Order: sequence, then structure tokens, then C-alpha cells
Amino acid sequence: MQLAGIGLACIRGSREVFTDLSFSLQSSEALVVTGPNGAGKSSLLRMVAGLLRAAAGRFELRGGEAERTIAEQCHYLGHQDALKPSLTVAENLAFWTRYLEGVGQPREALARVELDRLADLPAAYLSAGQRRRLSVARLVAVQRPIWLLDEPTTALDRAGQERLAELMQAHLAAGGLIIAASHGPIGLPAARELRLGMTA
Repeated sequence: MQLAGIGLACIRGSREVFTDLSFSLQSSEALVVTGPNGAGKSSLLRMVAGLLRAAAGRFELRGGEAERTIAEQCHYLGHQDALKPSLTVAENLAFWTRYLEGVGQPREALARVELDRLADLPAAYLSAGQRRRLSVARLVAVQRPIWLLDEPTTALDRAGQERLAELMQAHLAAGGLIIAASHGPIGLPAARELRLGMTA
């Protein structure tokens, strides 16, 4: 599988955030997008996910499912954890599993992020780190080849960061792709870097 962005441009308001941006990555590769605040890291991920239209350029995916769009083959983990406080941990994950057309067992995914003992607790009682781990569980519960991760280690303690790194490494080992926006290391030392800079 190969994912490429070709000649991409992002404009917010009247400001050109980036232009003529291209990248490419293959199965089992990770790309970490870095740069100062406002450089367009989150915007780039949202473009790949189909949540934001590029002002110019296009994306190409080779080797994916021909009947699905690129967005339908992505997991997007953004800044918001997108949880229903009144639902339990297990109910939240079950909802997302059904919504994303998954066929796995949500409780197995909870065990992978060490939240299985909190499965029946309302999400309102989770700490920020636990909420983040529940969001990460979506990546495990529903198999999709492309992971788009925006500051994925936010709110995670060291143990949570290590567990996330293990999940990312397993995803890459299985032939998946990862594009992550981050200001610092995320546990993928072999990842290539795409640095975005502010335009004048």
C-alpha cells in the first residue's frame, strides 16, 4: 500500500498556511509531521481524513480497498476524545465499533489499553489520560490501514505512552501506515519527519 499527497495547499481565511506540499509513505512506514503552532499539522491530517478540503493538490492511495474512499480507510484521532459521558466505557467503545463498521470485540480492545477493569464505569468519571486511552482503543477495535494521529500522547502518562508505542509498532508490523502530528517524540524512532514551516 502507498499513500501520497501531491502538490497540497492549505488556506485558512486569507492566509496561506502551506503550499506545494508533497509526501509519500509505504506500508509499515510512519511519518511524523512537525513544526510550530499554526504551521498546518492538524490541517494536513484533517485533509487526509476527508474533514478539510485542500485548496490545491490531491491524495492518492494504491493498494487499498478500491470501493472505499481514502477517508473510509483511515482512523483519525484528533484533539477531542468524542465520548458520551453518560455511557459506560464499554458502551462508548461499542458505539464507535458499530459506527465504524467494526467486527471485533470491544472488550478485547479495552484490555489492550488497560481499561477493561473500568468497562462498566461511566465515561464521565475517567481521568484525562483514561479518556485518551479509550479513544486509542478505537484504533484497536476496528481495523483500518491508515492511522492519523494528532498529538496522540496528549494526557498520557509514561505507561500510557509506552502502551501506545507498542500498539503503533504492532500496526506498522502488520503493514499499516501512520501519519502523526506531534511536537515531540511519540515512540516511533524510525519514523520519517515532515517539517512544516510558517509561510510569509
